[in-house]
Amino acid sequence: MSEQLTLTRDLTEPEPIPEAGIARANELMRSGRLFRYGEMGADQLDASLLEEEFAAFVGRRYCVAVNSGGAAIFLALKLLDVEAGAPVLVNGFTLAPVPGAIRHAGARPVIVEIGQDYCIDTDDLAAKARKSGAKVLVLSHMRGHIADMDAVMAACADLGLALVEDCAHALCASWRGRAIGTFGAIGAFSAQTYKHLNAGEGGFVVLDDEDMAARAILHSGSYMLHAQHRSAPPPGVIARWSEQTPNFSLRMTALAAALLRSQLAELPRRARRWNEIHDRIGARLSRSQHVRLPHRSPHETYSATSVQFSLPGLSMDEITAALAACKARGLPVKWFGGEKQVGFTSAPRHWRYAGDQGPLTATHHVLASLCDIRTPVTLTDEECDLIGDIVCEAIETVVRASVRPRADATPARHQADGFITTREDET
Repeated sequence: MSEQLTLTRDLTEPEPIPEAGIARANELMRSGRLFRYGEMGADQLDASLLEEEFAAFVGRRYCVAVNSGGAAIFLALKLLDVEAGAPVLVNGFTLAPVPGAIRHAGARPVIVEIGQDYCIDTDDLAAKARKSGAKVLVLSHMRGHIADMDAVMAACADLGLALVEDCAHALCASWRGRAIGTFGAIGAFSAQTYKHLNAGEGGFVVLDDEDMAARAILHSGSYMLHAQHRSAPPPGVIARWSEQTPNFSLRMTALAAALLRSQLAELPRRARRWNEIHDRIGARLSRSQHVRLPHRSPHETYSATSVQFSLPGLSMDEITAALAACKARGLPVKWFGGEKQVGFTSAPRHWRYAGDQGPLTATHHVLASLCDIRTPVTLTDEECDLIGDIVCEAIETVVRASVRPRADATPARHQADGFITTREDET
């Protein structure tokens, strides 16, 4: 029986790098030419070819490869001329590198509330934009949950906001068939391990404006070797900016690019399998009356590398006990409601460097019961079922052992886009 089984799979184990990437990396290491630029000519083409290929994959004119997803967001803010001390809006469900990138740019994070489905609250967005005077929104498509982009774009137009999309978890995702990362003035992607592409560390800025593309190349650290970029505006555009743009040394290495190029062709297959894993675990979790899964719009095409769910009826002690029971059976579950930051997981209340944000009542309420499971793309169907069973059984054990009175709050279930979800407002 599943309650006697332990998950023996390491959920932090990534898929191997394709052999073509390993072979090219070995060539580069033997040559020692790991820097993306060649002083004797464009003999290190890996990064430049990757930029060209990634821009085409996403559907934007230009791409500049940098050394991390956080660096990509920082660079995007510099391209939008965000000034020191300026307010920058960001949704409350994100990871620490996002407000960190805002601070890195010298700006001030203004955190916007999220709703029960983990996405930005556009009413609070409007209120915070007007109150703060912010002109830029960093929209984090956190864990691949896509907001109503029609509403977001309408709000940005109405409020005069420039949009930067944090797409660290949203490669291959779309809204109404339009790729995520193409809605904003700039899209920022990550190639850190556990993302859709894995170079250990790395990032991309994608955009369409030729002047911003020129500045991005120069800011990234091209020195005077910018002619080696294939995804680039005409030389005259770069010349306009070459003596006005500081070098921030954000470059991606040729080695990282070589590892990533070999993975691009595999992305559609990997994304399909990730979604199968996500949906199978979600369907298993939905059997518990204590689990709430987020509603997803039929306009959203997601690309999930992890599974999120909420436990809104459980106390902090009960959640702690349930997750401890999961861990005892080999299943680590991240929790955004923990008192302290753990691993990669933190919440706005932990970001004291962001300054006083006011109550953020809705965001804290949602994050208080939000749980997160990493899902490597190589999980088997049997392992997916076991993960769902471990969580459900841990919750039921804790709830049965609880001595406090419990209200009957069985959530209704409905089918949406092949994923069984639960809605608190349907109870």
